Amino acid sequence: MSDDQSIETGEADVSDDVLERIADRTDADEDAIADALVVLHSALIGRHAEFEREYDYVTVDGTRAYRVPESVWDDLRGGLEFDDEVADAVELAHTEQARLAFADAVDVDERFGDDDRGVVVGIDTAEEF
Repeated sequence: MSDDQSIETGEADVSDDVLERIADRTDADEDAIADALVVLHSALIGRHAEFEREYDYVTVDGTRAYRVPESVWDDLRGGLEFDDEVADAVELAHTEQARLAFADAVDVDERFGDDDRGVVVGIDTAEEF
């Protein structure tokens, strides 16, 4: 967990700054977003191998960020029971955090495209599976 993450968002590998920006841009409650990020984190465990095989990723500051198509988020949303506002906010938070990671990565030639989505998960969790 980095210094810019609270305990709630640290488990989900989304910074407090990103969480606050997303809460400001959406109608979702910040606490509801944070809770949903933790629930989604649990759902992501075990999918690292799939993501690594199929999608581009970078690792920055202990977080692995995947660049994924919208269809991945359609699948993730289908397995979770969040209201639409919270689900939208969670997707935006993951995508913004992933975009930041790709922008910070030194050895990445391709940056995020406008249609790309993101998923972020801590490297410790990724390496365990």
